Amino acid sequence: MIVGLPKEIKDNEYRVGMTLGGVKSLIHAGHEVWVQAGAGEGSGFSDEDYAEQGARIVSTAAEAWSAEMVVKVKEPQPSEYQYLRPDLVLFTYLHLAADETLTRAMVESGVTGIAYETVELPNGHLPLLTPMSEVAGRMAIQVGAYYLEKMNGGRGKLLGGVPGVRACDVVIVGGGVVGSNAAQIALGMGANVVILDIDLERLRYLSETLHGNLTTLASNPHALAEAVRRADLLIGAVLVRGARAPRLVTREMIRTMKPGSVVVDVAVDQGGCIETSHPTTHSDPTFFVDGVLHYCVSNMPGAVPRTSTYALSNATLPYVLKLANLGVEAATRADHGLALGVNVCRGRITYPAVAEAFGMEYTPLTDLW
Repeated sequence: MIVGLPKEIKDNEYRVGMTLGGVKSLIHAGHEVWVQAGAGEGSGFSDEDYAEQGARIVSTAAEAWSAEMVVKVKEPQPSEYQYLRPDLVLFTYLHLAADETLTRAMVESGVTGIAYETVELPNGHLPLLTPMSEVAGRMAIQVGAYYLEKMNGGRGKLLGGVPGVRACDVVIVGGGVVGSNAAQIALGMGANVVILDIDLERLRYLSETLHGNLTTLASNPHALAEAVRRADLLIGAVLVRGARAPRLVTREMIRTMKPGSVVVDVAVDQGGCIETSHPTTHSDPTFFVDGVLHYCVSNMPGAVPRTSTYALSNATLPYVLKLANLGVEAATRADHGLALGVNVCRGRITYPAVAEAFGMEYTPLTDLW
């Protein structure tokens, strides 16, 4: 199979879909890899590096997209819709439930779109979402600490305080991978941390494994409102797999926060779990609502591409090899978890939560093979 590796074009997105080792593995398995010139530069991989592994360097995005399967990091941008076609397999983060325009473009093109974020393991874990959730969760705290500084728009508070001065109150909505990683960093910096979740077993686990000034709360509207009111830093970390994130934190709750408090909505790539959120970019990352600073960059891990590219490629490579070796139909028949990653195929939506988000028709993938 010919696998294409185009250069990412989303704002300040420096990740790339595959490391040198990933390219070498595909070449060793008998496949071709076409890398767009400059695709790996942001992650520290030169064209010469890729060529040494056996890749063919192509000069344009159109050439990289002309491959049989394209491996990316972020969802296609509007200028890339022209490359979508029926005989293409696209393997990347898609987050379709938060983007009706992209969803309809992919359906109309007939492309087979496999979303990293909905591939599952037999135990229900999301192996291709986890590494970037780990990065985003950890980044959320360092970003929040930065914006709490007065010259950056915040209250002028040090996250962990100092002896004799109270540390910041960090409230994390959602105790999954993002939330637990955010809590780990915040606790390590000395903050007072509250995690809210509806899963009591998850809260028990976090209470047993995380150490520091941690409070776990069963999430309900009253408990959430009280926690938000006290927060210096609020982290949105709610995930409903493949679906739009529920807006749990209302604008009324945001109004009760102190001026200069900070919100980091990591769930914004799935629509955001905070009513006042909307996607921002690394070039223009923040905005204020009711005196509260919001950071809602939808590709946070793109700021640390060296770490992120390795973490992502480590997880995606086995699936890339499976798709290349077997082809998409045989690979998804053999691996139910990979089949769950197929969100669109042959002009149909094949993931229920995406169809539900826009009132469109759902077609089981098994009806198309």
